[in-house]
Amino acid sequence: TRLHLTLSASKNDTVRMLIDEAQPIKARYRVQDVLTGEPPCEQLRVERQTEDFVTLSWSSGRHHICIWHFPFRVEILCGQEVLVTFNSKGKLWFDRIQEPPSLLKTYFHSYLCVSFKRTRQVYYGKRHSGSLWISRQTVPAAWGQTSVFTGSVTSTVCPSTRKTCGSGTRGTSGGPPPPPQFKLLLLSTRLITALSQRPSLHRDGEPYRLYNLDVFAYDLYSRLGLYGSVPLMVAHKPDRTVGVFWLNASETFAHVNYSPTDHQDDQAPPLKRRRVRPQADVHWLSESGVIDCTVLLGPGPHQLLAQYAQLTGYQALPPLFALGYHQCRWNYNDEADVKAVDAGFDQHAIPYDVIWLDIEHTDGKRYFTWDPVLFPEPANLQHHLEKKKRKMVVISDPHIKADPGWSLYREARDGGHFVKDREGRIYRGSCWPGESSYLDFSSPATRAWYSRCFSLDKYKGSTPSLFVWNDMNEPSVFDGPEQTMPKDAVHHGGWEHRDLHNVYGFYQHMATVEGLITRSGGSERPFVLSRSFFAGSQRLGAVWTGDNVASWEYLKISIPMVLSLSLAGIAFCGADVGGFVQDPEPELLVRWYQAAALQPFFRGHSAKETKRREPWLFGEEVTAAIRSVIQQRYCLLPYWYTLFHQANSSGLPPIRPLWVEFPREQSTFAVDNQYMIGGALLACPVTESGAQQVRILLPGSREIWYDIHSAEAYKGGSTITLPVTLETVPVFQRGGSVVCRSAGRGTCTADYQRLPLAVTVALNREGRADGELYLDDGHSFRYRDAKSFCLRRFSMLSGRLLSRKPSTVTVHVPGAKDIPASFQYVEGCCQLTADGLNLSMAVDWELQIS
Repeated sequence: TRLHLTLSASKNDTVRMLIDEAQPIKARYRVQDVLTGEPPCEQLRVERQTEDFVTLSWSSGRHHICIWHFPFRVEILCGQEVLVTFNSKGKLWFDRIQEPPSLLKTYFHSYLCVSFKRTRQVYYGKRHSGSLWISRQTVPAAWGQTSVFTGSVTSTVCPSTRKTCGSGTRGTSGGPPPPPQFKLLLLSTRLITALSQRPSLHRDGEPYRLYNLDVFAYDLYSRLGLYGSVPLMVAHKPDRTVGVFWLNASETFAHVNYSPTDHQDDQAPPLKRRRVRPQADVHWLSESGVIDCTVLLGPGPHQLLAQYAQLTGYQALPPLFALGYHQCRWNYNDEADVKAVDAGFDQHAIPYDVIWLDIEHTDGKRYFTWDPVLFPEPANLQHHLEKKKRKMVVISDPHIKADPGWSLYREARDGGHFVKDREGRIYRGSCWPGESSYLDFSSPATRAWYSRCFSLDKYKGSTPSLFVWNDMNEPSVFDGPEQTMPKDAVHHGGWEHRDLHNVYGFYQHMATVEGLITRSGGSERPFVLSRSFFAGSQRLGAVWTGDNVASWEYLKISIPMVLSLSLAGIAFCGADVGGFVQDPEPELLVRWYQAAALQPFFRGHSAKETKRREPWLFGEEVTAAIRSVIQQRYCLLPYWYTLFHQANSSGLPPIRPLWVEFPREQSTFAVDNQYMIGGALLACPVTESGAQQVRILLPGSREIWYDIHSAEAYKGGSTITLPVTLETVPVFQRGGSVVCRSAGRGTCTADYQRLPLAVTVALNREGRADGELYLDDGHSFRYRDAKSFCLRRFSMLSGRLLSRKPSTVTVHVPGAKDIPASFQYVEGCCQLTADGLNLSMAVDWELQIS
């Protein structure tokens, strides 16, 4: 069997490698629609060539690719440093497609055909059967909650005609556990938090499984599949960040094998022993498809995040209301119940923006319908909310009740929009409605049809203020293998479900988003939440961490889970407040609201078996604490919205592990209980029951950190102990930053948009600070299509530090007379507050302090 290798390098310092059979008897599945387009390729130059290898370079010549013919190996270097090695152990195995049953030998010789994009050289080489390994040497690796890739990766692709891959994917690891400072994990379905700090949780022999599944109340530290998968691995050390993106939508395993820290080669004779640098070997195993791998060369965390965004797309800029608080339950009983909950928020002065309806709002679990008894006037209910500038979200799952008497089912059946079984019949599986058929979202025609179902004239009872929640889209099949669709089900183009399983939910998400955009004539930004996801889902909207449990452990793990999603490009993410199942105690509920208010997606949700938990049902102390934290969230919306603009334009997620902002500080690498919100705020939510104090790492020996509540200043490069009460939410502003907040109170984001802004300037050691504020209409695409937005830059340029009390504050607007401003000054913490300024963010102005 001949294999064809294509290598290409792009201007943004990424290298893509694609391996396929040269002449397969059947085309292999290649993932579509995930990459935003082919990046512009650089001309590859041959720097050196022998009978055994060839060395290529591009652009400035800073990076090189070395390719050995036999045994096949590829190295990517920066200068003299090897960054990544493919097939370092000579175990590349690419199983050929064959007609079953086959009497061919399991092992066979094959040939490799190598071509380089935009060059004319073609190379051939013989290779033995094996697996692809990607190797990388490193010093202590970064935070363990992201698919940190610091070593070698073995990859195996099995043919689509087989139902299982070869044995051995769960064998024992060949090496000892990683040292305490060495962390590694996958940006995929779940997070394994702080493994190096939990020795009992090391599972070196168990691979990470990327296979989207409906897992109720999931185990916290399992490496098995969960709701979504992003096959991205990131490695970080103080002077280098690299990543590997493995583009394959079939069932995939990533087996990480750690080597110890610096040690001697004990196998060699004493006189020849040498130091061996720490390394992690990663073996990729995918059931079908091709090897399509992109290396992101950084060199820093910010550059790598930008490279990944350029590859798979930037986070969609959400409508402003979506950054407010969402209230959800399975299920609110009827229209009167919805109105009562809505009124309760007003009565208790708690802002919120969206109320959600789960599956019980439909007529017999038929999506795009309403229960005629419980929700007889859905449009009027939405108008009732819209008068208060609030929205509604309803659920829409991918399964369709198999009811020939239902017009939507007949339309999908007659249009050929359902997945088929291996015999060519419409596939049937069990889900909430009972016997159901599943829409084939891999078909562009099906996606277009589904999108039209959201039009106002077709979706009776819907209005422009109705938005959508895609659930159960792994897909979940109650009577299917592992509660999902059989791998031999057939999709558009004749592809088996095994080939594209992990993008099924991604495609439903895509079709729903397009439906809401089309509904508005292309003018309004959609909001769609999806449980299942894949690389590129960030372009579509929000995801959440699924069916969690009301316990302290699930609260703790919600932080590294959303950090991992953020590093995987899916920045609009969050965890259900209070836990979906079981009943949280009041202290846990308060602490969860405090943590979730500091995460991008902020929704309270609970199962129908749980007790009602609206924020005012636990006594005034709890209500006051929850009210305070939700109000603080709304006041901080100008900053959150600015961060989402940055994610939409640069790829930087709103929340980030500490090491992303402080890449050279190894003390930050293992921290997963605190994080940065943008580059200005450090958050450390309280996640321990009965906590009276918390320890907080304040990184940066040259940094100053200000407690946002007391304005007390702390020196960086230290760990402090902070006393806490039930009302305490530890957040610090970084010296040298400017943060904008809304000043005042309201009932929803529309109210807060009209409030004046408070600008908080935190000076660094040099007496300087800067920051940004992004503003637009908060709901339309005019920011993109008409460039209708305002982006303001704030800079504090004192040039000198004053040790005395300021005497005057003067407002200077070009072309106008200077005006003195009233101010207050607190000497204890050197805090100056100027108010009543009445300045517009649309014009230039200065505050002069003397």
